[in-house]
Amino acid sequence: MVRGTADVDVVVVGAGQAGLSSAYHLARAGIGYVVLDHAPRPGGAWQFRWPSLTYGKVHGMHALPGMELTGADPRRASSAVIGEYFAAYEERFALRVRRPVDVTAVRDGGEGRLRVESSAGIWSARALINATGTWDRPFWPRYAGQETFRGRQLHTANYPGPGEFAGARVVVVGGGTSAVQHLLEIAEVAAGTTWVTRRPPVFRDGDFGEAEGRAAVARVDERVRRGLPPQSVVSVTGLPLNEAVRAGLASGVLDRQPMFDRITPTGVAWADGRRVEADVILWATGFRAAIDHLAPLHLRESGGGIRVEGTRAVRDERIHLVGYGPSASTIGANRAGGAAVREIRRLLAGTGDVNRREVTDRPDGSRRPDSAAPPSAQPVRQT
Repeated sequence: MVRGTADVDVVVVGAGQAGLSSAYHLARAGIGYVVLDHAPRPGGAWQFRWPSLTYGKVHGMHALPGMELTGADPRRASSAVIGEYFAAYEERFALRVRRPVDVTAVRDGGEGRLRVESSAGIWSARALINATGTWDRPFWPRYAGQETFRGRQLHTANYPGPGEFAGARVVVVGGGTSAVQHLLEIAEVAAGTTWVTRRPPVFRDGDFGEAEGRAAVARVDERVRRGLPPQSVVSVTGLPLNEAVRAGLASGVLDRQPMFDRITPTGVAWADGRRVEADVILWATGFRAAIDHLAPLHLRESGGGIRVEGTRAVRDERIHLVGYGPSASTIGANRAGGAAVREIRRLLAGTGDVNRREVTDRPDGSRRPDSAAPPSAQPVRQT
């Protein structure tokens, strides 16, 4: 527990891929920092993923900087595999992570400092890296009649796996990868499934190469530069057309229907009179950036998003958003963590206020200088 106000150069909010990458680069730069993570254990948002999402079904997972994830069993739950990897990473580099800590507000603290208020006390910092991701802000659309539905409504954020849908009639809403994964496994046990989306899904056949990746990032980057909320990844990249998806299309499980117009007590209905009876509506409708704690800084633009150049908030150079917009991917978060630290290093050098004598708590309770660079990388082995 922090009593009073503790001074530190940088506060990192969140210990997922973006937060750990940032902490790694801060340690290498010899900058004093603390990571505040609201989750109960290491693993970022991965620890909350549904049990049926095995590691073999995860695509696009890139290793954290300095340590590879090797030997993972593709049949194990991704929450367990990646949670263990993140825990090993924190221990390997003695990263300073405090948890569970809820950051409630970030304010201007005067004299060039930020006041970071949390459930564990208050920190005074020269800069802040926001790495909170989106998992804590599931997006629930609102439709007429929604409150009258007598069945069950749930979101991807609390999806329990297919077992609880045995014998049920399920409507899955959403055009992203999660919706497709839910449908493919629920269809094996449910009495029936219906897939509805606002726009026709776009399937991507073939490899997603470097050129396509650059184009996708550029489209997202253009939005955040204009101060608009970032788009979802699938809206830019499309859905990968793999073997399982091909089978779902052939069987009719992925026969997409247009968005319904209202919800009835027993299902959903369209304006043309068509109805589908349902026991469950599963909203696979994505997430929004978890940035409400930054509200006191007035960073949002009229378009609803935070205007960002690289990782830096245009309205306040002390604030960096990693894992937001174009860096909202595992490889993007890695790169953005390093970029944010380079910018912060220049900021602190300009104030002459880099505190290289901060200490970091080791997992065993001993302490080491933050200025010591992380040891040479060694791959983590899964057991």
